[in-house]
Amino acid sequence: MKREHVRTLLADDHDVVRAGVRAILETHVGWHVCAEASNGDEALRLASELKPDIAVLDVEMGGMDGVTVTRQIKKQQPDIEVVIFTMHDNEYLIREVLAAGALAFVLKSEGVEKLVRAIECAVEHKPFLAGRASEALLNNFRTYINTTSKPSVLTDREREVIGLLAGGRSNKEAAKTLGISVKTVETHRAAIMRKLGFSSIVKLVRYAVREHFIRA
Repeated sequence: MKREHVRTLLADDHDVVRAGVRAILETHVGWHVCAEASNGDEALRLASELKPDIAVLDVEMGGMDGVTVTRQIKKQQPDIEVVIFTMHDNEYLIREVLAAGALAFVLKSEGVEKLVRAIECAVEHKPFLAGRASEALLNNFRTYINTTSKPSVLTDREREVIGLLAGGRSNKEAAKTLGISVKTVETHRAAIMRKLGFSSIVKLVRYAVREHFIRA
């Protein structure tokens, strides 16, 4: 990817945010916003069709959440670098998007200048974490080295299934989104309920909201 020619996909559920970011990014010579998406499903489709250099994603959008979109983009199009630009500074979300493959994380409150810097770094395949993300990562590291390291109780696929089912998707819709069979979704759902000790979908939804898989 050449620094002087950068194609970017913007995904945010607020039209004003997309318009503002687009206007600023396109003041840079050679930078072009090739597409805009208002929800996660559209973002994943456009990333697959257009193969931009950079995908700038919000974390919480309609449909598929930013964590799942990031994971799917990196799985399907590993050359696309993902930059997260969001208002949500929850440490759990920061850890999740970085684990999913995002290369940069910037809060909207930290300003568009930081976003521009993040994109510049992503173009060179270098990570960029603005202040809040750096703090969260450091806190997480401190917790890690001071406690017994235990693997996450849920797999990446199970996290994706939780986000979709708790967000109101049926087993069939979740299967179509993830490109797997309905039977596989049902198997994941049973495993999730067993691992988390839940007996109903209501408890799963409450867990998903608490852990920021979906919006309340």
